[in-house]
Amino acid sequence: MQVIIRKATIEDAPQMLELIKELALFEEEPDEVEITAKELEADGFGTSPAFTCFVAENNNSIVGMALVYYRYSTWKGKVIHLEDLIVKQDSRGMGIGTLLLDKVIKFSSNLGVKRISWEVLDWNEPAIDFYEKKGARIMRDWDVVQLDEKGIKNYLSRIN
Repeated sequence: MQVIIRKATIEDAPQMLELIKELALFEEEPDEVEITAKELEADGFGTSPAFTCFVAENNNSIVGMALVYYRYSTWKGKVIHLEDLIVKQDSRGMGIGTLLLDKVIKFSSNLGVKRISWEVLDWNEPAIDFYEKKGARIMRDWDVVQLDEKGIKNYLSRIN
């Protein structure tokens, strides 16, 4: 197996979307993926990219990806958020996740960020074990808070 970790290109967007859909299926939320390959292309590869993505390529096929973007912490300063680290189900256990995480850590360190953060589902024990073995701290006393598109509209309707 010769896995290459490289920065994603615009041509990778369709395969990135397939990985995102595979993750959504694994997380039992297959109908929640709204993004399209065209949106990934526009958002990640235009003049002002919203994210950076690294892909794991094996035999000219993308078998994994890690998507990151800048955040800002009022306590720390510049941080990187790892939105998703995905490895195809049939390619897990081969060290691809480690290679992708290594790339994210090196990339983030070169940017001089003070922290890298991400979320993991509390029932995804293999991922939790993986991250803990890499030295990540799982902060179980924090809850993720979100407003989805409908929630944003409902909120705005109450204040306008």
